[in-house]
Amino acid sequence: MAYLTWRNDLNTGIEVIDTQHRRIVEMINQLHETQGQDRAAVGVVIEALVEYTVSHFAFEESLMEDAGYQFSRAHKRIHDLFIKRVSDYRARYVAGEDVAGELQDLLSRWLFSHIKEEDASYVGAVRAQMQSLASDRSAGGWLSRSMKRFFGKSEAA
Repeated sequence: MAYLTWRNDLNTGIEVIDTQHRRIVEMINQLHETQGQDRAAVGVVIEALVEYTVSHFAFEESLMEDAGYQFSRAHKRIHDLFIKRVSDYRARYVAGEDVAGELQDLLSRWLFSHIKEEDASYVGAVRAQMQSLASDRSAGGWLSRSMKRFFGKSEAA
């Protein structure tokens, strides 16, 4: 049974962002499932979750900047603080502590709150900007290039 369940009220209306948020939820659920298993399995999930979240933040920040969102710097600062906090958990894990439960709790509380509050505030600006950019789905188009840059794959993947 899943630890977290995606709810439609978490959708931003920006498909690429919603897909990334759902992937983070899946990874939090994987972290939940690996607890009590061997330490290496937990470590793989923690590392993947941290790296994916950092990539997601960078992608989201690029959307806000491109859209001219007036609070993009403040939003980036929130991301930076969160990355530091999660990186501290990763360092504690590497040092031998069992942090999976704490990290799972932090991520689950923070993610849904962040989506509904901070992320919701940039949606209007980004959606307006993306409507014209997302229509260019060619191999060299903005969305395709951005997905490849941040996630190493094309949008269709």
